[in-house]
Order: sequence, then structure tokens, then C-alpha cells
Amino acid sequence: MQNAGLAELGLNWRYLAFDVRPEELRTALQGAKTMQFVGLNLTVPHKLLALDFVDALDESAKNWGAVNTIRFEGRDKAGKWLPLHLFADTQPEKIRSNGFNTDADAVVRSIRESLGIDLAGKRVLILGAGGAGRVAALRIAAEDVGELFLVNRTESKAASVAAEIRRRHLNVKVQLGYPRGEIDLAINATSLGLSEDDALPWDGKQFSLRQAISVYDMIYRPAETVFLATAKSGGCKVANGLGMLLYQGAAAFELWTGHKAPLNVMRHALEANIYGS
Repeated sequence: MQNAGLAELGLNWRYLAFDVRPEELRTALQGAKTMQFVGLNLTVPHKLLALDFVDALDESAKNWGAVNTIRFEGRDKAGKWLPLHLFADTQPEKIRSNGFNTDADAVVRSIRESLGIDLAGKRVLILGAGGAGRVAALRIAAEDVGELFLVNRTESKAASVAAEIRRRHLNVKVQLGYPRGEIDLAINATSLGLSEDDALPWDGKQFSLRQAISVYDMIYRPAETVFLATAKSGGCKVANGLGMLLYQGAAAFELWTGHKAPLNVMRHALEANIYGS
């Protein structure tokens, strides 16, 4: 996706993947800054750890409490911090890492476009209160949902997220546990479903996907998880996390390059890689 976008704009850049252990994340970020990388993305479990390792935090990272995108910036002679690629012909006075979160807006945009849902006033169940679930819950609460139900294997995590939402959004009703009756949207924000051998991300004794009008799975590979297949067989409208992946990546692309992301090109590259189409 990113390399397709870079090629479309004619940029002589390359997006690469690196395996970094959590205990080595600080060293890796320092190395990337020293080598003057333009920026990078972080995935689990680094998104929360990076909050303490970057030099600056954008409001998006502060608001949603996680970093998935880092932009390296240089300070010019006037003391202004600018994206590092703008220093092609000069050396900045100093370099810093600036942490952003592009996941939060991406999940709301993807749900709106893929499922046609305006979240205001809706009843929403989120399975998972870890990094992805926490960000999704906080961002979706900001859409003024009517009721938000949080379920997590470790209930204390869900309780912590619920308490934060109550502090920020007094008009949003937040509950721990499964809902009764019909809901507008159920979201899988856990990693369950990545493997065929995974347990189901919901308790079938307490909740049925037939209660949900629409279902969204943040997982995009496989394209149809057991979660989505079960929901589809029950008559739910379904979508996977491909849109979220696209939109968070496009936002990161724009932060690094200063150019509008070529969305169609990037989407086609994703679909070709994931679906083989």
C-alpha cells in the first residue's frame, strides 16, 4: 500500500517492515532517528509503549492514548519543527520523533463508509479493551453513541476504559458486559480470528450475533473470519478492517510526505495483496 502510493507520486522512498522486540523499541526508535528516517508505523504491542519513547506527542496521540505513526522532524534555524524530508539540502539543528495516532479516525471512517452507519445515538458492542479496543471505544464514544457495551477477558481493562469515557463524555451510557436486545453494531477489536484455531471472540451463552444489525471485524486477513461468517449467516451486514488499514495508512502517508495520499492506488494494492485481485 505505502510503496504503491510512493511510486504513484514518483518519490524515491521505500517502506520496509522490521521485527522489533518490545524491550528493544526505544533503541530501534533512536536508531531510526539517528539514521534520519522520514517516519514509521508501529503495530501491536508497540503502540502503547511508544507513548513514553517519543520526543513529542501530537494531540491525536494524547487524545486516544496510543501511537501508531511517528514522523521525524527537524528544527530549522528559526526554531520551527518541520518534516524531515524538507531538509534534503540542509542539516536540521536538531531532530525529534513526533508521535501521532491515525487509527482512531480511520476506524470511524471505515465503519461509516463500509456499513453506512451514523454512530450518533447507536447501541454499540466492542469486544476487546486492549490497545485497538481502547482507541476504538474512546473514538466511537466521541461520536455521541447512545450506549456503549465493553467486553474484555480481563474486566479491569474494560472498566478502566469505561471510566475514562464517563469522564470525557457525560452523555454516553457505558456498560460492562454484553447487551440485551438488539444492537446497531458489534465490533471485534481482539486478535481472535487471525488463526483458524482461535477461540471465538464472544461468549455464545451470553450473546448472539443475531442481536446485531451490523458487524465489523478489525481483522482483515483472513478477509472473512469466523466472526464475520457467523454474522453474515445470521443476516447481519458485515465489513472487515481493510478500510481501517487503508485510512490509517493514508493519513500516515500524508503526515510523512505532505502530499495527498493516492487512495485508489493504495486501495488496489491492498486488495491485490490480501485478496489476490
